[in-house]
Order: sequence, then C-alpha cells, then structure tokens
Amino acid sequence: MPYAAIEEDVQLYYEDEGEGDVIIFIHGVWMSSRFFKYQIPYFQSNYRTIALDLRGHGCSSHPDDGHTVATYAQDLHAFIRTLNLENVTLAGWSMGAFVIWEYLHQFGEDNVAATVIVDELASDFKWDDFEMGAFDLPSLTSMMRAIQTDQNGFLTSFIPLMFKYELEDEDLDWMLKETTALPESIASAILFDQSVVDCRPYLPDIKAPTLLCFGRDEKLIPVAAGEYLLEHIPHAQLEIFEESCHCPFIEETEKFNTVVDSFLHSLK
Repeated sequence: MPYAAIEEDVQLYYEDEGEGDVIIFIHGVWMSSRFFKYQIPYFQSNYRTIALDLRGHGCSSHPDDGHTVATYAQDLHAFIRTLNLENVTLAGWSMGAFVIWEYLHQFGEDNVAATVIVDELASDFKWDDFEMGAFDLPSLTSMMRAIQTDQNGFLTSFIPLMFKYELEDEDLDWMLKETTALPESIASAILFDQSVVDCRPYLPDIKAPTLLCFGRDEKLIPVAAGEYLLEHIPHAQLEIFEESCHCPFIEETEKFNTVVDSFLHSLK
C-alpha cells in the first residue's frame, strides 16, 4: 500500500492509478478514500487518479495533533510536493471542499488546474449572517457528545442521511468500518474545526474553473448552498443530481463520472 511521509510521524495513505493529468479526490469528515471506489476505475483510463486518506482518517497515520482544516490543507500541499504533482485538479467532497478552499487560500492556484466541489456549504455553521449553515452550537455540541459516548451508534444513524435511498446492509457495514477507524478524540476534534470554518471570504478570489456537484435531496446540504457558491465563485458552474443526496458520486456514479470528465475535457 502506498504511503507518503509528510512529517516525521505522519504518513498519508493513497490510491494511485492511471497516467495523465492529475485528479486528487479528497473525502469528507470521518470518511476515507474508499468512498471514491467508483471513481478510480473510471478516471484511471485517462487521468492519473489519486484518492487520499487525510491525517487521522482511513489508513493514514492517526497522530493526536493537527486535526484542523488548515493543517489538512498543509498536509495536502506537502503531499503534492512529495509526489512532485503538477497542474492538479482537486476534487473535494463535503469537508474536502473546505480543505481545497483553505489550500487555495494558503498556497495559491499556480499548481491547480481546476476544482470540483461536491455537496458542501461555504460554512457549516449557522452564523448570524449565514442562516443556511448546517449546525448551531447546541446541535454541534450534541453531535460531539454522541461521538464521544456512542460513536458506532451515532454513525449507524448518520450515514444513511447521506443517501436518498436506503443503503444495503453490506454498504452500511463497510462505511461504518471506515468511519469508525478514527479514534473518538480525533473524530470530535475535526468535527468541531470543520464545522466552524468559514470559507466565505475566500470564494471571490478563486480563479480556478470550478464544477459544483450537489444532490437534490436535502437531508444534509440544501441546493441553495450550491447556488450560493455559484454566485460567489467567479468561474463556477453548477450541476444538480436529481437522484442523490450527499453522495452523488455513489448514488449516480455514471452521471457523476461523465459530468466531471466532460468538465475537465472542456478546459483543454
């Protein structure tokens, strides 16, 4: 299994298939590279396709420190430099979008060809001037306590909310295995940080072509979140997936893959 050493005690696991222009898929909070298992076989035919486990997630190292979106963006930068990747497309799902926006804010866009943002708000928090946020302080506190006291039970209830249709038992099983790989301390730490990150100030400065992919079902993220991003990111386009919730790359795999592929071809 390939690992990239980015710090003395931090190694990031990644899947790496195919050749050509580089796409890096970045997962959401508590998730892992395995959630992109339907993208790697498709894109590896024409692209160098990388799916990365962030610090503390999946098969990557689980250090006690560094579980902030800002540090994850620094890890991504170190990963790209370690592998000598050039002109990359960054595809971020859920929290992965925050990692991308923080990366662009910290390191600029000189090495970024495009971005793909999947079903995320500009901020997950309900600020006084941002009512569409997913969490207020009581709901965030409740989630953090649930993770600390019954991580498996909480995720058993949470994971189905990411999908429009009922999950098969075997799918819920492997998703639970991936998401419970995080110690409760890491899971609650990164939940808090990613929930209070506010990327709204970053959006108008993004110059990279951006594809926004949002599921029509709004159990977690409203379509209005995609419309907000479309309005505030200069070179963005929005695609709505009618038969999906939070995971269009799983629920509408064929459409998602072809839409992203067409978007990338349009840039050449």
